Parts: sequence; structure tokens; C-alpha cells
Amino acid sequence: MTAPTADRGLPLVLRNRAFGTVWLGQVLTQAAVRMFQVGISWWLVAYAVSGGNGLASGLFMAVSTLPAVALAPVVARAVARVAHRSLLRGAAACAGAAATALAVWACASDLPIAAAYAATLALATCQAFFDPCLTTSVPELVDDEDIEAATGFELSTQSLASLGGALLGALIVDRAGVAGLAVGCAAAYVTAAALLATVRFRTPGQGAGDGDGAAPEPRTLRQVLSGLPFVRKILISFTAANLFTTAVFVVIPLYTKSVLHGGGGTVALLEASLGAGTLIGSFTGARVPGRPTVVGACALATMAVALGLPGLVGERPVIAGCLAVAGWCVGVIGVRFVALFQRLVPAGDKPAFFAVMQAVLGATFPVASLLFGLLGDHLPVQTLCLLQAAGLVPAALALALLRENAPEHGSPEEAPAEPELVADAAGGAR
Repeated sequence: MTAPTADRGLPLVLRNRAFGTVWLGQVLTQAAVRMFQVGISWWLVAYAVSGGNGLASGLFMAVSTLPAVALAPVVARAVARVAHRSLLRGAAACAGAAATALAVWACASDLPIAAAYAATLALATCQAFFDPCLTTSVPELVDDEDIEAATGFELSTQSLASLGGALLGALIVDRAGVAGLAVGCAAAYVTAAALLATVRFRTPGQGAGDGDGAAPEPRTLRQVLSGLPFVRKILISFTAANLFTTAVFVVIPLYTKSVLHGGGGTVALLEASLGAGTLIGSFTGARVPGRPTVVGACALATMAVALGLPGLVGERPVIAGCLAVAGWCVGVIGVRFVALFQRLVPAGDKPAFFAVMQAVLGATFPVASLLFGLLGDHLPVQTLCLLQAAGLVPAALALALLRENAPEHGSPEEAPAEPELVADAAGGAR
């Protein structure tokens, strides 16, 4: 599936054409959904809503995350039973159709706020199928020794999406309105669907192919997590942290308007800072020394400082730099722990696990969006920054204490497995 050993000096996306094509499709889809989220969030705050900006923006971000949480069991079954190429291509095509319909509506008449909420619900539903399906597909696209490198590239997609899509979202709304935003999203989704139609996946243990072949009956989500106690504790820690980290997407437009008194260009700068930091973290995370739990705890503590400092100093360079640092922490955490999960979770459980991982980690996003959006209408936005910082401290402590607990004997994550992974990841090419 991959290129000969002589070509291993090349980046994975160049020497493995199938993975490179799927990765490019993921860049396009996630950039489109991120561009839409940032653009509509800024449209609500700056143009569409005269009062209650925080609640309107928070509700919008909450709606954009509901499908990943509510549809987790459905997504798990679909990923386990449907050919991965078909599922990825279908999700991108459906999202393209939804974005096209919104573009036609916005060009024909003034767009009601409800239509923007409905559109983000449709796009988020498609992405809820796309992301865990692609993560599950990594072993079907690359060899075992390339899993860490593939994980880094896959996670860097989130960074590229924030860097590219978020950079363009607010700017497009300022210059071309929601109609221009929808046209750009539709073009990205349609291109991604066309790229995915050209890729052939292989079945683990067999040659390259188009489908997934016969597979054993997948276990339920409860059974998967009950058999992975160490992983389950990690997920709980990061779920608690996400309640405060994901609020940044509500805080950025509010901070831009009330503290920096800027426009779409300022939103783009701050979103790009966050995305650039995450991108760097995705490609350097494997080189950060230490066990994943230690690295994760230190990253959460650093993120607390980075998110809290703008609450004390309301200057544009300060918040831009702090968001870059926070993004780097997110990238490091992502690459270290997803690579860990790729190694520890049995192959037959991966469809259910990555679906539930997305749902568990995303479950706090609607709560955080609504809570911080509502608070943003009653508290100074700089106070919200301090609340984010304070909320991350207990999660960092919990993860730091978790490193002392050896995995249970006989579980898939036996003690020798994690040091082996750290050694492999530290040398993984990015």
C-alpha cells in the first residue's frame, strides 16, 4: 500500500497516494465546516443579532456539535458496516448538497437566522460520520509503522482547517455575506467527494480493495469502554477539560467586539493564531518527551495560563500569542493520545471507540457554548477568560495523578504497551 523503502524519506502524504488523497479530502471538509462555523458565528454577533450576541453565538456553536454526540451509536454502526470509502464520499457529497442549497437561498433572498442554524446542523451531521470513519480507516491506508505519522497528518487537518477555514470565514462574511460563505463551502465539499471517489481502501490482512470485507460483530459502546479502564479515565479527564477549552470559540468573537473593538480581520487573526499553534503542535507532539499522561497534564496547565492571560491584559498581540500557545497544546495532546488509542484499542472495537470518543469529548461542547454564551451577555468577556483558566486546573491535576495508576493486568493497555508507544511515537516521521 505504501511506497518502497527507498522512498520512505518522503512525507507520508506523498509516498502513499491513497492516504494523501483521503487526507486532502479531510482538509477540505473540515476547512469548510470550520469556515462556516466561524463565518456564521461572526455574522450573528456583528450583523444578524442586535441583542443577546453571546447567547446567539453560543447556541449556534452548540447546535454545530450536537450530531456528533447524539448520533454516536448510529455513527459507530455505520462505520462498522458500510464500506469506508462509500461512507466518506457520501458524507462529503451530502454536505456539499446542503451548502449548495443554502447558497441558493442566500442569493435569492435575505437569510433567516433559523436557516443558518439548520445548515450547520446538516453540515455537522455529515462531519459526525466523516471524522470517526477516517480515523478508523487509517490502518486500511497505511502500514503499521506509519500509524503515528498518519495520525499526525490526520490531526493536523484540524489545525489546517482552523488556520485556513477560520481565517477565511469572517473575512468572507464581511465581504460577500453568507451567500459567498456557502458557495465556498459547497465547492470544498464537492471537491472532497470527487477526490474520495478515486481512492481504494484495503482490508486489514488482505490486499488493497474497495470495501471492508467480512468483519466480526462489533461490540457495543459500553462493552468497548468497560474493557479499557485506563483509556476511559483519560477520556473523562479530557471531557472535563473540554468544558472550558471549547468555550474559546464563543469567546473569540465576543472578545473581538467588546475588548479589541475589531472586525472580521481581527477574528481571522485570532482564529489563525489558534490554528497555526495547533498545526505546529500536531507535527511536533510526538517529539515532546515523557509519558502521554504527563505530557497531557503539562499541556493542560500551560493552556490554562495561555487562556487566562488575555483576561488580565486586553491587547491584540497578547491574545494572539496566547491562542497560538493554547493551540500548540491542543495539537500535542491530540497526536499523543490518538496515537496511544490507535495502539491500545483492538481493531474490531475501533469503529465504536472512535465514534464514542468523538461523542464523549464533544458532549461538553454544547454545554460550554450555551453556558459561556449566556455568561457573555452578563459578565465581561475577560472574566470568561479567567473562568476558562480556572476550570482547566483540576483537569490537569487529575491527568497528572493518573500517571501513577498502572493499567489493569490483562487489559489491552498493559503497562509495557505505553512506553513502547512513546518510543515509537518519539521516532515517528512527520
